[in-house]
Amino acid sequence: MAAKRRKKRRAGRVAEPIALYDAKTRLSELVDQAAAGREFVIAKSGKPMAKLVPFGPVNAALRVPGKHKGEIWVANDFDAPLPPDVLKWFGIA
Repeated sequence: MAAKRRKKRRAGRVAEPIALYDAKTRLSELVDQAAAGREFVIAKSGKPMAKLVPFGPVNAALRVPGKHKGEIWVANDFDAPLPPDVLKWFGIA
């Protein structure tokens, strides 16, 4: 007897499949459930097309104000007009 292989599931949420027609008719209910933490895979003709997931807070650790202070600089003339030979490349001259 062959051993059955089990698919590894991600810890936490498991997306529940739902047909597109059902998703259209129950969208408000599904959005409420997604906001409560459930995930849904919306399928059309049995083929997964989209995923409805809870909208979580933005990970504040990704963006830290001043993280690269002193590492980045902008030249004083960064917004100065371009030289005529460069303007020719853009058809402006």
